[in-house]
Amino acid sequence: MSAKVNTLKKRNLTLYLGAIIGGMIVLVVIISQFWTPYSPTAIDASNRIMPPSAAHLFGTDHLGRDVFSRVLDGTGTTLFIALATVIIGSVGGVLTGAVCGYFGGWPDEVFMRLSDALTAFPTVLLALLVISLTGPGTWNVIWVLGILFIPSFARVLRGEFARCKNLDYVKRARLLGASRIRIMFIHILPNTLPVFLSAVAIGFNNAVLAEASMSFLGIGVQLPDVSLGGMLSDSLGYLFLAPWFALSTGFVIVGIVLGFSLLSDGLLERGRLN
Repeated sequence: MSAKVNTLKKRNLTLYLGAIIGGMIVLVVIISQFWTPYSPTAIDASNRIMPPSAAHLFGTDHLGRDVFSRVLDGTGTTLFIALATVIIGSVGGVLTGAVCGYFGGWPDEVFMRLSDALTAFPTVLLALLVISLTGPGTWNVIWVLGILFIPSFARVLRGEFARCKNLDYVKRARLLGASRIRIMFIHILPNTLPVFLSAVAIGFNNAVLAEASMSFLGIGVQLPDVSLGGMLSDSLGYLFLAPWFALSTGFVIVGIVLGFSLLSDGLLERGRLN
């Protein structure tokens, strides 16, 4: 019993720490939608490559723009893309996973073969290929990543629906005459919530990294919009002259990934222990 209690405390700590880090990032982004110290796009040639100071907390970049303001704005853009991507991927994944896991048969076989084919290639590589055909831009990135994320969500939910469809509470619902739609989305889906939320947190992390990679390569968010990946790309030529430019952006990306990774682990382990 004591071992289980200690494990539960450790998992709760992971969950709470992830929630605190993630919550702080989201709070800062919300504030940045209404206030930033400077305009993220304002160029000031007289203040180029200035080190961090009271006036510019993260220094300035090669065009004299305030890096702190750009990090705030870029974080908001990156999180918005990640959130929209996860919404598209999770909705499509829930519907696909529910049908495949509950009914099985040929739809499940077709999905699994397509999913295996897609997962054989890195998501970012497939996204780069599609974006090269459709063209860069924020909404193109969202739709492409969202669709490519559907199989990963669907595989997780498929396993949960296949596991739950023969449990006693589902059999009782069938005996009471509940429809298949009601059984899938009223009875089974709520019981997959810990695994689903963990998958959402992982998907959010993957979307942040995918968007940053695409913007870093120049085929994601386009100017004048600001993104963390685009800022990292701009900082490459100034790593030794102005290291604060790259470090501040990199730390934010690491913080986002760390926070939501801890949140994902905490949610998953808490669901297992319960």
